[in-house]
Amino acid sequence: KENMDIIIQSLGFKHSDNLEQYINEKLEKLTPSDKIIRANVTLFQGPDRATPSDYCEIRLEVPGPDLFVKESSAEFEQAIDECINKLQSILRKQKEKMVDAHRRAGAE
Repeated sequence: KENMDIIIQSLGFKHSDNLEQYINEKLEKLTPSDKIIRANVTLFQGPDRATPSDYCEIRLEVPGPDLFVKESSAEFEQAIDECINKLQSILRKQKEKMVDAHRRAGAE
């Protein structure tokens, strides 16, 4: 099984090794991850320090159009979780579509 290429950028700050490990572990759980060529993760903080929010953007390079999600939360981990959950449901829907298409093709 090929490992996907994971690129993590943090804008305006240096992310911790723990955060990097957290992102890697979450991304590894995405299925079907064999179709994911690369994951570009961008972390940045919102402009307003009064209401701190951490942003996470993830662009998955997959066959066909890239998948892109963006979430913000009080903590990076939470924003990352929300992005991963969104991506997981997109991937699941895509897989279901493919399974349906195969079923229909097989029925003809």
